[in-house]
Amino acid sequence: MKKLILILLVVSSACNLDEQDTLDPVFCTEELRPGLEITVKDANNNDTFLISGITVVATDDNYTETLVNFANTDTFIGAFERTGTYIITVSGNGYETFTSTIPIIVDKDICHVITESREIMLQPN
Repeated sequence: MKKLILILLVVSSACNLDEQDTLDPVFCTEELRPGLEITVKDANNNDTFLISGITVVATDDNYTETLVNFANTDTFIGAFERTGTYIITVSGNGYETFTSTIPIIVDKDICHVITESREIMLQPN
């Protein structure tokens, strides 16, 4: 009988879930989310999105990534599911190279990174 009680105690303590987990469960998706979302515009014409010939690079210490632009979008995205403190460099033919002076901090919640969006205005040469 003592063994049965001991086994029941061990099993019940092992199955005890945190109260928060049972009251408000979190269901994470399996989608991949970008940490960075950058739009680039011409500083002289705020209505013009720059995509063709533009390179956007995110750097976090020794990590460097060239952000990508998917067809039919006006944004460059990257740092998928990667937290960090990023400096952004944007360059393109006919424009002065831009390097951010204020880092972008990408944090995360319980499931994914929290996407940080920025708009960068490039000065023509």
